[in-house]
Amino acid sequence: MAQRIRTDWTLFITTVLMVSFGLVIVYSASSVVAELKFGSSAHFFIRQLGWAFISFLALMYFKRKDYRVLQNPGAAFACLGVVLAMLVAVYFLDARNHRWFRLGGLSLQPSEFAKPALAIFLAYFLTLRSRVINDRHTLLPASMAIVMLALTVVIADLGTAVVLVLTAAVVFYVAGLDRRYFIGALAAGVLLAGVAVLLKPYRLARIAGYLDPDYTLLDRIDPGGRIKNYLHQAAVGAHDPSYQARQSKIAVGAGGVLGVGLMQGKQKLLYLPEAHTDFIYAVVGEELGMWGCTALIAGFLIILWRGLRLFWVATDDFGRYLALGVTATIVIQAFINMSVVLDLAPTKGIPLPMISSGGSSLFSTLASLGMLLSVSEHAG
Repeated sequence: MAQRIRTDWTLFITTVLMVSFGLVIVYSASSVVAELKFGSSAHFFIRQLGWAFISFLALMYFKRKDYRVLQNPGAAFACLGVVLAMLVAVYFLDARNHRWFRLGGLSLQPSEFAKPALAIFLAYFLTLRSRVINDRHTLLPASMAIVMLALTVVIADLGTAVVLVLTAAVVFYVAGLDRRYFIGALAAGVLLAGVAVLLKPYRLARIAGYLDPDYTLLDRIDPGGRIKNYLHQAAVGAHDPSYQARQSKIAVGAGGVLGVGLMQGKQKLLYLPEAHTDFIYAVVGEELGMWGCTALIAGFLIILWRGLRLFWVATDDFGRYLALGVTATIVIQAFINMSVVLDLAPTKGIPLPMISSGGSSLFSTLASLGMLLSVSEHAG
């Protein structure tokens, strides 16, 4: 007897609506820059539309495929190994930024694919070891894999590394990790993040710009200005690490409750850097106001609700941990992005899932949501 398909239509329709909304906002946020750089206001929109089509095919592929075919060491370690190999390769092939594979007009960001790879690995590993999760034979190999992945990502993309580590922390904590190990792991993560910040002047400049935007405290601590000179090594034009945050707050504040109207925003007119990528939430705030921002937050809350529901109702551990890992990755990334845009956290280069312009991010997110939908359809 054929298995009855139980598509989570709430999750599916929410995903389609958010991707569609993202395409509209990408066009609005990028049209002026695209016209100036490429002579076509639809340049970024067309590229994002192409990626949306490819990514939707990936979603449908994983949605129809039984997620349990991934419950084997070949799939779990192969996904992790391929991503690690890509991250090492991109370090040498992209000598300047260590982020992108570029072939003509096509570019891929390997760190984005680390997110679904980690979700699969965590689900497989914890299915095997959840009953002895606090044993050193469990903690040591898991820690080595996560640290290795995070270290290769953090070289060029601290924001994504933070998402990966926080996702692993959430999944391990829910799986029953002892609180002392959990606190110790978070402390080690904060220490490593601090080292990563200190080694890159632009990262330290962002932290300093967030905590002490006028350098009042820094001038007292370092009257000779040596630290400030070190921070200015990160400059790529202006020496103002808080510029993006200020422009973002201006955009959100200008939108008020109802917004100034779609396509009518002013901050995207070369005032707000990365308006169509990392800071696209500010464009939503300016053009669609509080109701637009609230609708977008509601979309991510629906994903959180449906993901946690699947975690509770799935009948197998692999499905439960896969649903939790995918949900945590998407929601944590969205929360960090919106916090940065609202100046609640230091600036980090991290896109808003399904909304920001960026093919690698969109493909990774929809492939992950396809796996989440697969848990809905095949668990039981």
